[in-house]
Order: sequence, then C-alpha cells, then structure tokens
Amino acid sequence: MKKSLTLAVTGSVLMGLLAGCGAAGSSAGDKSTASPGAKTEKVSLKATVLTDDLETFKAAYADFSKENPNIDVQFETIPQAQYYEKLRMQLSSGENIDVFGGNMDVFLDTGILEPLDDYVKKANVDVSGYGPLFDALKVNGKIYGLPYRKSNWMLFYNKTLFDQAGVAYPKADMTWNEFRDLAKKMTKGEGANKIYGAFLHPWAQTWYMQGVQTGASIIDKDLSAFKKGLQFRMDMEKDGSIMGWAEQITTSAHYNSAFQKGNVAMNLIGDWHVAQLRQAEAEKKISFDWDVVPVPHPDGVAANTSLATPVSLMVNKSSKHKEEAFKVVQFLSGAKGAKQFAAKGFLTGYMNDDIRKTYIGDGSLKPKNIHYFVEQKEYPEYPLLPGVKNILVNNVYKQEGEMALTGAQTVDQAIQKIGQRVQSEWADKYAKDYKAGK
Repeated sequence: MKKSLTLAVTGSVLMGLLAGCGAAGSSAGDKSTASPGAKTEKVSLKATVLTDDLETFKAAYADFSKENPNIDVQFETIPQAQYYEKLRMQLSSGENIDVFGGNMDVFLDTGILEPLDDYVKKANVDVSGYGPLFDALKVNGKIYGLPYRKSNWMLFYNKTLFDQAGVAYPKADMTWNEFRDLAKKMTKGEGANKIYGAFLHPWAQTWYMQGVQTGASIIDKDLSAFKKGLQFRMDMEKDGSIMGWAEQITTSAHYNSAFQKGNVAMNLIGDWHVAQLRQAEAEKKISFDWDVVPVPHPDGVAANTSLATPVSLMVNKSSKHKEEAFKVVQFLSGAKGAKQFAAKGFLTGYMNDDIRKTYIGDGSLKPKNIHYFVEQKEYPEYPLLPGVKNILVNNVYKQEGEMALTGAQTVDQAIQKIGQRVQSEWADKYAKDYKAGK
C-alpha cells in the first residue's frame, strides 16, 4: 500500500500521474467515438454527477453530442452532503441511471459497477494519458471507472493578509513545524474579528495526511505514522492559530466560506478550491489577493508531496445501453472532456501537453503558482478498496479522531482503537477478497 504515484515535473520528466505519453492529438478523447456500425436510433441516457462538476459536464457534453447526435444524456445531481448515500440507494433500488460520477470505491461493494476492461479494449482507448492512475484504479485486476479528475491537496494563502502583517509568504518547501510557526505569527485579534493563521477543516484527512505523506496507508497494521499528525492538530488548536474542532462543528464553519471571509491566512484544502475562489472573484465576493504553495511536509519527506483521490465516471451494470454509456464515459474522461475541466481550474485524471497548458493558463487567472499542482509527488489518500472510504475514513478515523480532539481520549488511545477497528470492521470483512493495483 506504499506505492507512490509520481507526477510529471517539468522539462523532459513528463511521465507521471498527470502526464500523457502521447501527443495532444492521440488520445481517447480525440478519436471519434462513433463507429461505422454504430446504432443510429436515438438513445436516451441518465447521468448523475457531483454538483461542482455539473456545469462542466454539460459543456463537455455539448462537444460530445456533435460527434454522437444519437445519444442524448440528461444530467442530474444530488446535494453534496447526501450525494453518495442517496446515489447508492437509487442505484440499489434499480433507478434508471446509466452513468454516474464520484469516488469509485464507494460503490465497489454494491455489485452495480460494470467492468470496463472489454469496452476499453474494443474501443482501443489510449489510456496513456491517465498515467499510472489507470492501473492504480484497478481492483482485483479489473477497471470499473475512468478518472475524469482528481483531488490533490495544496496550501492556499491570503497574500493581502501577509502583506498587511509584513510577513513573508509561505515557502514552497515548508515543514509542518515551520507551517505551525508561521500560523502562530499570522494569528492576531479576538472574537469575530480574529485573524486565524490557518484553517484545517474538520475532516480526518487534515491530520492523517502527515502519515500518508510518508508513504503509510490508513489500512496498515502499524499506524504509528499517524500519531504525530493527530497530536499536531491538537497542538495547533492549543496555539489558538486554528479554529478548534468543537467551534468548527458548533458554528458549521466551512473551509470555503471561512477563507472567503478574509480572516484566514492559510487554508489547507484540495484543488477544487481553485474553481470555488475563481467563481467568488467573478461574482465579486472577494477582493483580496491569493495564491498557492505545496502543502507542508514531514521532516525527511520531499517538498510538494501530496495526497490524491481520483474521481471517476462509471457505468451502471443494469443499464440497458451500456455501450452508449461507455462512449459517454470515454469522451468525458478523455482528452476533450479533460480540457473542459482543466479550463475551469480542475485537476484532470487525463493529461497531455495541451491539457497541461490549458490548466496552467496564460497567467491571467489566479493562482499564480498553479503549476505546483502538476509537479506533485503524490500518494493515494487511501486505498481504493470497498469499505475504506465508507467504513474507515467516514467513521473509524473520523470518530476516534474526534474523541481525541474533544479530550475524551488520548492520541495513543485513539490510534490504538483505530487499529483495532480497522481489523474488526474492515479487514475481517474485505481484506481477503480484494486487492488494489495491477
């Protein structure tokens, strides 16, 4: 589980997770998805996608429909908070959904995912643009989804606050201890007008990240690598440089609104925040200047080492039009769909030189240092196996971490209990039947 997914850097080293081996003109998305013997009758499909992705999918579909006028797709979404729970229920109850998007592992235990290996082979899909991500997504040797984007973490910062304080901006090569010192330096004031040096969302990822950056996995038998991260978050709360977990919950504090309010100097969150901040600027909701640098790293770990979580498109095994549904998946997750997402500031699963240039842009849009996203060394946030997200991330790590953050147990007790629950609630049920990767 300590397999590193290394991204493209610059120059000639363009063979990582984001880099496509072929030229911009040779990809799954660039090939016509129609074949001479294809059906000509009108086929109607239903696709359910994440709310933040809906409009971009519609824009990419406009291009798809020009090449495939016989395939009509109706896009729908579900509010983020209920997305996975409601979508699982809809699919399990037999609702007519042909294509759907999200974290693939959430659906692996449902039996509703159509294996895509034969479709990929039949369509002669050029998978090189997905890099090592294509094989990393395999479960028991099969591919169940194609990644249209992925979530990598970065440190966003309010340049205006740093300028006002006369403090140097965060460095691209910064350890967690240096980050903590900088957060303390940027913290000032009290009450509603307090300036926080940083914001760490309540998610467990913001503390177990430090262990994953070392190559450890949240399903390892030895979880000692995760103690430091949990203790670190608790120490930052004691410093007063971040909002305490309890206050975040009682006030429903959110990373996006908190940062946009303008009283948070540094915000540790994923690449999707780029699109959120660009939209806020377009709507004139924020006026401060901002940029990004790589997330802080543990001692001994290379700078710009981050976490990555693929977001995929999948086909319902019960779909009556699986071939057409795969054409949709192929196009939207391939080069042409990726270019639409890259233009909106989303980090794409498929990458080639053209998409990379689109993502980085011409410098007219923030962040200035967006290139850091395509230069990262990254580890999977968690193994893409059944139950890891639902059972471990959303329950075990969340619950035991919160018990420590509220003082109900020590960090050592939390990590010990997590280890016990990983075995009893996940490994005993899934570990023998599933394996990730090739």
